[in-house]
Amino acid sequence: MESPCIKICKIDDTRGICTGCFRTLDEIVRWARYTDADRRRIMSELDGRRTDLASAEAAQ
Repeated sequence: MESPCIKICKIDDTRGICTGCFRTLDEIVRWARYTDADRRRIMSELDGRRTDLASAEAAQ
């Protein structure tokens, strides 16, 4: 099963996403139960989340 996990698990409390894989806590918990299509959809969103988080941190 494909996963974006890189074993660096830290949830950003402000945004509610993992700063290692950029999934939400809910997505991490449910990952094994998602369909392949659901996992692909989420993975396609991760680069945008990474960019958003980097932009937000740069603005601080």
